[in-house]
Amino acid sequence: MKTYLVGGAVRDKLLNLPVKDKDWVVVGGSPEILIDLGFTQVGKGFPVFLHPKTKHEHALARTETKVGSGHGGFEFNASREVTLEQDLLRRDLTINAIAETESGDLIDPYGGQADLQSRVLRHVSLAFQEDPLRVLRVAKFAARFAHLGFTVANETLELMRKIAASNDLATLVKERVWQEIQQAMTTPSPAEFIRILRRAEALNCVLPEVNDLYGVPQPAKYHPEIDTGVHIELSLEQCAKLTNDPVVRYATLVHDVGKGVTDKEKWPSHYAHESLGVALQADITERLHVPKEYAQLAAIVCEHHTKLHRIKELRGSTLLKLLESLDAFRRPERLDKFLLACEADARGRTGLEDQAYPQRKYLLAVLKSATPLDIPALLAADSLNQPKEVVSTARLNAINECIADLHDHE
Repeated sequence: MKTYLVGGAVRDKLLNLPVKDKDWVVVGGSPEILIDLGFTQVGKGFPVFLHPKTKHEHALARTETKVGSGHGGFEFNASREVTLEQDLLRRDLTINAIAETESGDLIDPYGGQADLQSRVLRHVSLAFQEDPLRVLRVAKFAARFAHLGFTVANETLELMRKIAASNDLATLVKERVWQEIQQAMTTPSPAEFIRILRRAEALNCVLPEVNDLYGVPQPAKYHPEIDTGVHIELSLEQCAKLTNDPVVRYATLVHDVGKGVTDKEKWPSHYAHESLGVALQADITERLHVPKEYAQLAAIVCEHHTKLHRIKELRGSTLLKLLESLDAFRRPERLDKFLLACEADARGRTGLEDQAYPQRKYLLAVLKSATPLDIPALLAADSLNQPKEVVSTARLNAINECIADLHDHE
């Protein structure tokens, strides 16, 4: 029985990246042998065991046979006769199919080291197309490693297109699709995830609302890049510079989906795209079971981002209504996320990437002016009106004073 370090740990080690999780494959072993050695069996699909001391996952070497549709339609053979090369052959990409012996020697039967040096994401074998989830995984790896210069091999993209055309992506469990999207939003280059899915002709299967934005024109006066899909990519790039928060990045991804369903006869104008976007992002939420935190921020960014862009035009009463809609008085941390998404939107325009965004400072000043109110004292001094009306009036007065002061100092 022999044990090898495999997968991401070997890959990241060779890329001089931090190694987070270590996975091991056991060749020539059996469940009985590992249990006798103190390992604990976990997992239902195939035998995986936790090391008694390190708690690292150890999986028996196995082969896979496609017997059904989708990501789970496989039968596994984890007999003691399965070789290391057979186990590595079933993996998705060559860079993930390198093993390391306990003495540190590398076993690389499928050219993973060469592809690491060439910065290429390439499938190991034609069995790649048997698992539709790999389309999303490759796009995610592209997003994770784009900053290192990695690209997807043309032949791998072609297999991804075949998977997309087969409609196998529709068989994936929706929660797993969301998991891949969410993880992609944590990578250094989330926009690359969208680009690769589109090049693989799979974006329409995963996020049709985003795919429909490509080719939709915007006024060149405000959007020199014109194409709304390109604007989304640029906005995601800017968002990645502003924050690592995947919740903000997801909101940025879907903030303009309403532009894909506005009246074509009125393009490049997009009247009411905000409310249309709220409805579409709700559809995405229902379809992919998007978590509440992500869905709520996406909804308020869809609905209110254009108000923030033209904030200096807004009256005090409109500003108060905006702050209340954002729940800014009770949830200032969510307001911060909203402001980041709006700034990413504003900067996600060709030639305007480094433009200042004073709207953020303006709204924060307005909020600050209306926050330190002595509400108990206000209510005690006015017993005739409803408490909500008393507080709103005091906040509006403070906001109007703040606006006047801000305009005086421009």
